[in-house]
Amino acid sequence: MPRRGSVLHTWTHWQLLGLALLCSLVLFMYLLEFAPPPDRWECISQLKQELQEMSEKMRALQERKHPGANGLGPQVHKEQAPSYLLKFLHSQIDKAKVSVGAKLPSEYGVIPFESFTLMKVFQLEMGLTRHPEEKPVRKDKRDELVEVIEAGLEVINNPDEDDEQDDEGGPLGEKLMFNENDFIEGYYRTERDKGTQYELFFKKADIMEYRHVTLFCPFGPLMKLKIINIIVPLAERTEAFVQFMQNFRDVYIHQDKRIHLTAVYFGKEGLSKVKSILESVTSESNFYNCTLISLNEEFNRERGLNVGAGGWDKGEGLMFFCDVDIYFSAEFFNSCQLNAEPGKKVFYPVVFILYNPAIVYANQDVPPSVEQQLVHKKVSGLWRDFGFGMTCQYQSDFLAIGRFDMEVKGWGGEDVHLYHKYLHGDLIVIRTPVTGLFHLWHEKHCAEMCIESKAMNEEIEMHLRKQAYRTNSKAAG
Repeated sequence: MPRRGSVLHTWTHWQLLGLALLCSLVLFMYLLEFAPPPDRWECISQLKQELQEMSEKMRALQERKHPGANGLGPQVHKEQAPSYLLKFLHSQIDKAKVSVGAKLPSEYGVIPFESFTLMKVFQLEMGLTRHPEEKPVRKDKRDELVEVIEAGLEVINNPDEDDEQDDEGGPLGEKLMFNENDFIEGYYRTERDKGTQYELFFKKADIMEYRHVTLFCPFGPLMKLKIINIIVPLAERTEAFVQFMQNFRDVYIHQDKRIHLTAVYFGKEGLSKVKSILESVTSESNFYNCTLISLNEEFNRERGLNVGAGGWDKGEGLMFFCDVDIYFSAEFFNSCQLNAEPGKKVFYPVVFILYNPAIVYANQDVPPSVEQQLVHKKVSGLWRDFGFGMTCQYQSDFLAIGRFDMEVKGWGGEDVHLYHKYLHGDLIVIRTPVTGLFHLWHEKHCAEMCIESKAMNEEIEMHLRKQAYRTNSKAAG
């Protein structure tokens, strides 16, 4: 007969064993319910790896920013600007009104500031059609001002040793840091021959701490181009070419021989006359930067420009696509070189097209000379904003964009197609009326391709005839 103590001991043993099994079961159920699945373990592992890689990148950036701090990493040297350029930029700052005042002849000599916040620009020269504030701010101007504010914050938060900064910190003694939310107002103005001045004001509202930063962005020196290649396609029109070469000769003298002329001539008729004109100008002026390309084909302007541009082999050059009826001033070529930049900008000037001088000057016995007709008046002509044939662009940009598409048909269609390709590309397109570029009047002889333009010109001429008739009638009465 078993003893009572032995039975009790056995019962207790089984109770403990059951309790252990129950705890194990509960633990197993918990792990099934709350433990991450295998793919989650994989995500956590990837996250740890990415964090580790990010830390290594941050450490590498820190070492590059402060080279030699821990004895590791290459020594990084900043690119030094040429000494002549630094000297010029410093002279721009010294001449500007940012550091010293200037004696002005009258109250109209003051260059006013425009003020701005993060959301608005307040304009002084607003005229009758503009609002006193610009909101929202145009994107290019906003990008400029945001960059200036960031530069101001860099000056405040990371001053150089030479910068005069207060040593006051935050309320707990920590370094006082400003951010874009602390910007309260700014002023800017541009001295057109020196640069742009910015006055920035920041404030920590909780401790009423102010900071004022003055920044000045000086304009660099004008870079002279080695050469501008004027490409002119033509067929016959020899009399117009005589006038063109006279204008070309006058301008070339002022441009210090920095111009090359490429004439692309179509057909055989008149070719010998064009050669004679070129030879006369080159020998008389001792100027030999001329190239004549002869194509025994039917005239096609865009085809001629493609050939003229492709024939240039004297390195990177700026091209001006021109017509034989264009009259240009010496100042225009300054605009051409300033508004075109390889890999960045192309220039599409708007030409002022002149009306028929026989109608404009009908009350005179003889129309004035061509030079005297070059005026911007309502009765003398209009800005040809629908024309895209005159353009300044670098050869590399023209070749990279794919030249003129000869599959495009229609009068002026190739010009517009090339213009659209630049608009849809990465280059900046500068489009503006230019005072030094005139399209001289000539009789149009065309078929369906330019019939619409011809009809518009004839309608304008009819209107001018009526005006001239009324003026003569009043004078007679």
